[in-house]
Amino acid sequence: MPKLPRIFHITERSLWEAARERGAYEVSTRGRTLQEEGFIHFSTREQLPRIAAFLYGDYDGPDELVVLVVDPALVAAPVKYEAMEPGGEEFPHVYGPLPADAVVEVESWG
Repeated sequence: MPKLPRIFHITERSLWEAARERGAYEVSTRGRTLQEEGFIHFSTREQLPRIAAFLYGDYDGPDELVVLVVDPALVAAPVKYEAMEPGGEEFPHVYGPLPADAVVEVESWG
């Protein structure tokens, strides 16, 4: 079975730390939860700088930003690559909670 490419999610360190304690991460994107959005937004390594600038370009919060590096093979929920519009760029989405154990690395951002 071929190895799946890693997927990436940028977030605030405190949100990740709290999720790690609970065992699962459920923030979809900045200011939105999995329950509100229906999935968790991710990106590829190549998409990450653009997405980080879009979501956190104006960020001046007290928390350090981190990137969760995820092995999709360790995620029980469906992982789908989807475009916002037909023929558009596809982004990885996770349709359920992200198990803390699926995060194989945490990188500082910025």
